[in-house]
Amino acid sequence: MVLSHHESIGLFRSSAPYINAHRGKTFVLMFGGEAIEDDNFPNIIQDIALLSSLGVRLVLVHGARPQIDQRVALRKTEARFSHDVRITDKETLECVKDAAGSVRCHIEALLTMGLPNSPMHGAHIRVCTGNLVVAKPMGVLDGIDFENTGQVRRIDTTGINDHLNDGSIVLLSPMGYSSTGEVFNLSHEDVATQAAIALEADKLVVFSNYSGIFRKDGKLIRTIERNLLEQLHRDDELMTEPTVIRALTTSVAAGIPRAHCVSYETDGALLQELFTRDGAGSLVMENHYEQLREATIDDVGGILNLIKPLEESGVLVKRSRERLENEIHQFIVIERDGMIIACAALYLYPDDGSAELACVATHSDYRGKNRGERILDEVRERAIAAGIQRLFVLTTVTGHWFLDQGFKAADVDALPAQKKELYNFQRKSKVYTLDL
Repeated sequence: MVLSHHESIGLFRSSAPYINAHRGKTFVLMFGGEAIEDDNFPNIIQDIALLSSLGVRLVLVHGARPQIDQRVALRKTEARFSHDVRITDKETLECVKDAAGSVRCHIEALLTMGLPNSPMHGAHIRVCTGNLVVAKPMGVLDGIDFENTGQVRRIDTTGINDHLNDGSIVLLSPMGYSSTGEVFNLSHEDVATQAAIALEADKLVVFSNYSGIFRKDGKLIRTIERNLLEQLHRDDELMTEPTVIRALTTSVAAGIPRAHCVSYETDGALLQELFTRDGAGSLVMENHYEQLREATIDDVGGILNLIKPLEESGVLVKRSRERLENEIHQFIVIERDGMIIACAALYLYPDDGSAELACVATHSDYRGKNRGERILDEVRERAIAAGIQRLFVLTTVTGHWFLDQGFKAADVDALPAQKKELYNFQRKSKVYTLDL
């Protein structure tokens, strides 16, 4: 797709808030050996270089399972697994070291590349690695000795932060070292999640062969809270790899604010996920990042921007900033990533036992996703809590939507006396009511 001049400028401008928000933050990026073998991996490296140039502190954690499998097959060594974990004997460990070392060199070479007329020309990226992961043996489980298969004991956060503070990218392999001088084969999932947790990273980004988290019915889950994701995983409702799901949920449960899942096959998925409002994959967090809440005085500008097109088209009655400021505590909003994308107001008429639902608006880019229903549910609960028995609404255009929500058409005489006196007979708004 070729963008026009104005589209390119608009895209760049819209990414500016994210550039500012991400600068100086620590992101851990996790990708398996399958991603490294994909044709799109050089593009991912270019995007990683761009993130680094924008001031993001990056820790890359790679896997190497397919590369290890290739070396095991070449050596005609038996590949043994238990609970989907590789049993690493001495001969297999040599395959692990060979594969991990080869993958590390490949990534370092790609991050060093800076040919003229290439996206990374002049980048001058420094990549640092080393004995930054301390490991322990997995031991004997169910009578099976996993030998040199291990688990993360400790992450050298001081060493990693020293490298990050110097402007380097830190690269971690699926290997760890013990104080006795042993080498252990680790799960890159374990390394990535433990590194993110120990570093108190701002994000964990996991690359998958899926474009996010998918239900078995093929539906992509754009945003999901951790507890619901864990429930879907327990109920076997997901298609995305279990290792990816575990990494996402484990990191968020330990306090990582946001964990993302993106495709390693789709060019630009990483940048789209991080620098656009709707992203390209799935976002997991402890609490939903579309927050439904009572409006505050700081929301006046956002509400005015939201309702202005509807006022200009005659769908809503025009409200001045002064009126909105005076009535702001009657408003409920949905905020998405700092932007007001939906709102409604609730005006109480307690003497009549009724309340008006007014100024119902949803941003044009976010319609059809039940946001109006979410706001209506909140309005209904607040009205009931205030002792209200009936809601009413005046509208010239969206009567069908209110009928779908259970409202019934009514006459002007159904309005409270105070509201009836203010009814604009020239506008000829239709009246709908909902018994609570």
